[in-house]
Amino acid sequence: WFNDFYESYPAEYPKPDLILFDLGISVFHYERSGRGFSFRYDEVLDMRLNPSSGMESAADIVNNYREEELANLIYLYGEEKLSRRIASAIVEARSGGRIESSKVLADIIFNAVPGNYRYGPIHPATRTFQALRIAVNSELRHIPPALHNAFNILNPGGKLGVITFHSLEDRIVKNYFRNLGKSCVCPPEVAQCRCGGQPCAEILTRKPVAPSAEEVSMNSPSRSAKLRVVRKLRNATDYHLFGVEGY
Repeated sequence: WFNDFYESYPAEYPKPDLILFDLGISVFHYERSGRGFSFRYDEVLDMRLNPSSGMESAADIVNNYREEELANLIYLYGEEKLSRRIASAIVEARSGGRIESSKVLADIIFNAVPGNYRYGPIHPATRTFQALRIAVNSELRHIPPALHNAFNILNPGGKLGVITFHSLEDRIVKNYFRNLGKSCVCPPEVAQCRCGGQPCAEILTRKPVAPSAEEVSMNSPSRSAKLRVVRKLRNATDYHLFGVEGY
């Protein structure tokens, strides 16, 4: 994982002036991995980025979680407003046998939602599949330490840029960058400022940079991309991670 790399950044490597994170999942996983990332294909419902990791698969979650747990996961990581309805349909369907296929799961979700929801701008299974992928790979947990360690190995004046593809990722990046730009980020229980009382970074993107209409027409996955950038002024401490989700 990228957070492991920056946590143990080799001392013999030069410190960079620019680091750019693209938090999107590689198209390879959707098109060629065969592990059920996409509901367009009939594949084994796995979704592990590293199948040898020993982590539970998407099928394990779908078939073993209680209905309430499943609904909460879909709502939290997929921001799916029909999460309880979808979870109920999944639990009912698995009573007839394990759900092992991405296509089968997508069909269950499609049939569970109201007719006007089936033919919206995105497939009704999109958010549930996102939620399962995030949960299987603990994706959000990796982001804060990766940002923090990467920022600290930058040269002073160096820039850290992050491209996110959904609001959960973007919120983590936004909050961390906001903390870097504050003069003091010590937690309330700390009586005296320990963080230095000076901002660690200059925020270069007060609003995230979005793709142009031309770019979206040429590369449709870019439609949800947001880019945020900061310039390093000085190293950050662990206090800057307070209030950052996923850490």
